[in-house]
Amino acid sequence: MRLTQTSELWWKNAIVYCLDIETFADGNGDGIGDFRGAIQHLDHLDRIGVTCIWLMPFFPTPDRDDGYDIVDFYSVDPRLGTLGDFVEFMRVARDRGIRVIADLVVNHTSDQHPWFQDARSSRDSKHRDWYIWSDEPEPDDPKGVVFPDQEDSLWQWDAQTEQYYFHRFYKFQPDLNTSNPEVRDEIARILGFWMELGLSGFRVDAVPFLVERVLEQDDALPDPHEFFADLRAFMNRRDGTAMLLGEVNLPYKDLMAYFGDTPLGNEITMCFDFIGMQRMYLSLAREDARPLAEALRERPAPPKDSQWASFVRNHDELTLDKLTDAEREEVFAAFAPEEDMRIYDRGIRRRLPTMLGGDQRRIRMVYSLLFALPGTPVLFYGEEIGMGENLAIEGRQSVRTPMQWTSGRHGGFSTVEPAIPMPGGDYGPDEISVSAQRRDPESLLSWIGRLVEQYRESPELAWGSYEVLDGGDDAVLAIRNEGVVTLHNFAGRVAKVTLGLDEQGKVLADLFSEDTVEIQDGRALVEVEEYSCRWFRISDPATAP
Repeated sequence: MRLTQTSELWWKNAIVYCLDIETFADGNGDGIGDFRGAIQHLDHLDRIGVTCIWLMPFFPTPDRDDGYDIVDFYSVDPRLGTLGDFVEFMRVARDRGIRVIADLVVNHTSDQHPWFQDARSSRDSKHRDWYIWSDEPEPDDPKGVVFPDQEDSLWQWDAQTEQYYFHRFYKFQPDLNTSNPEVRDEIARILGFWMELGLSGFRVDAVPFLVERVLEQDDALPDPHEFFADLRAFMNRRDGTAMLLGEVNLPYKDLMAYFGDTPLGNEITMCFDFIGMQRMYLSLAREDARPLAEALRERPAPPKDSQWASFVRNHDELTLDKLTDAEREEVFAAFAPEEDMRIYDRGIRRRLPTMLGGDQRRIRMVYSLLFALPGTPVLFYGEEIGMGENLAIEGRQSVRTPMQWTSGRHGGFSTVEPAIPMPGGDYGPDEISVSAQRRDPESLLSWIGRLVEQYRESPELAWGSYEVLDGGDDAVLAIRNEGVVTLHNFAGRVAKVTLGLDEQGKVLADLFSEDTVEIQDGRALVEVEEYSCRWFRISDPATAP
């Protein structure tokens, strides 16, 4: 593996860490996180081994959708700091060798954005065609309503100009008309502005909705893939190492088009593997690795310079929309048995540790799996210490509670009561915090650090071609990624697997211990403890790690 290549395509084996400035650390004592507070905790991410921070929206906002309703794409919300604070954050992150990407939320704006205020002022206004209007609401597809508990239509009547405007999400978030060349030019300017301030790329929100046919007369709508190819080309001209991380929750056959139609990929650089994530939870519920193994066998290889992004949890609901109704009910029964733990009839609003009842064996096995899956791992803030959720907070906000830095009333997040309440009980800061785990070699935080280190020392996991092996026990997921073999036991019993490796005179060297397993006649017999994992490198006996 040439180091020059791995540095140019840095996202291939990055450690991505998603955080919300509002809930990460309060630097001025007002109960709300800000850039000044986050700067003081960048060394924590550096110690873990994070190589890329993904910032959730930090732009000015009425904050009716946790910052995704934006009123200015060129500034920082005053609650979170200033542009100067942002630049200082970027400088300190760069000093630690950490790249930064940010959410690109250009599907829509807030209805308070000056563009929309102008658009609704008159049918002849300058920004009228920056949004999507219709004299009559087009027929709704009920499945197209993203938040069915809040909205029952995709169209909202505007009394001032007596037309309906389109909103894929909330009614206070009118969709931008990306078929308008002026809107496309403005989106490129937004990217260019933040790249000049140091961003290495963007996480693109709700990719399939960004360019979609809405009106019957949209027959001539430009090809959405042309739009993403243009964006990628623009970014490459500004910075050839910049990337786009896409939220594309589609079946594999439909998703692949968003990587682009060239051998290297010329559209979205990395796509989240929503199918694999959902099948993983089905495997956890059944204590059977086959659903996830099946997804990995089905998953197509991305273009050469593109990548899959793996994740256990993100900032939204844990969506199960790609499972069958029966499969979804299995996962609900296992991990969200109470109605209050579910959302939108399709997802779960809990974090992994509470779903697994605090079972450290299973929790550690799942995070081992995150780093062993072929692709780039993405962590959500707090996962490294096993934070829980606060179900007293409505909707998806339940998993977006303040970061727990120390024990004590405010968890080291702030000197005053946080604006967003923390969890209590077994998952409160008195029980779970960074400071309590930092020097404990047996803590989850230490385990995550070991996984990061081993992942970075095993570039095959990100760069190699993989094969799902049949070890003879349905509870174990066995993956060979060139010279690295990983095993994960989903069951609460010891499992024994026989691996066909087609190797002679080699051993499996355990990467987390001093053990080795002989390969005899191209086969290796391996034992995996209940809810456990093992990582091996195929080695010569004399040079085994």
